[in-house]
Amino acid sequence: MSDSVIIIPTYNEIENVEKMTRKVMSIEKDFHLLFVDDNSPDGTSDKIIELQQEFPGRIHLETRSGKLGLGTAYIHGFKWSVSKGYDFIFEMDCDFSHNPDDLIRLYQACFDGADLSIGSRYIKGGKVSNWPLKRVLMSYFASVYVRLILWISIKDTTAGFKCYRRKVLETINLDGVTFKGYAFQICMKYAAVKHGFKVKEVPITFVDRLYGVSKMSTGIFKEAFFGVWKMRKMNL
Repeated sequence: MSDSVIIIPTYNEIENVEKMTRKVMSIEKDFHLLFVDDNSPDGTSDKIIELQQEFPGRIHLETRSGKLGLGTAYIHGFKWSVSKGYDFIFEMDCDFSHNPDDLIRLYQACFDGADLSIGSRYIKGGKVSNWPLKRVLMSYFASVYVRLILWISIKDTTAGFKCYRRKVLETINLDGVTFKGYAFQICMKYAAVKHGFKVKEVPITFVDRLYGVSKMSTGIFKEAFFGVWKMRKMNL
């Protein structure tokens, strides 16, 4: 059995899911994939089931009843992955904004001693490609805002490309993390820091999606903006 599983939440990712699967399966390391699909009406889960036949034992699918949010999809995936005994548990988007070739670097950072490794846009060597300047600035200063409120030193606080050692997810009170969007990503990092885990940022190039539709919304932004104040009082 592999020691590593990559959790990828999906909703209407039919244009990306096969390409992503084949790319991850081509990497030299034996990664497993767990797709958490929110009952995509475009046939995403059917395509994943097809791919399971081609790559037996390496691709897993958990289907939920509807669109329940990114955060709850990851919590579902974390609990599943911990129960299966994986030592290294990843978060990654399906739209190639995260380069699967960077998985090895995130894995190596944790293998070498980090408890949580983060694919970071905002440390030396990190970049953002294909985003308008307005969105780059909004994302960058959002991380500055989070650092000021939560007193953490992580540069890319909203990053969603990560690798956890299993003990981190066993320690954090996952049921206490109720956020659904970027606030979820912030909260998980904050919880890891609060518990004293070693965090390492790894520079990556983030590329805006080429296919499919972004899940970003005003509600997600507001949840993160106000949610950081709530995090300071939460039982994590």
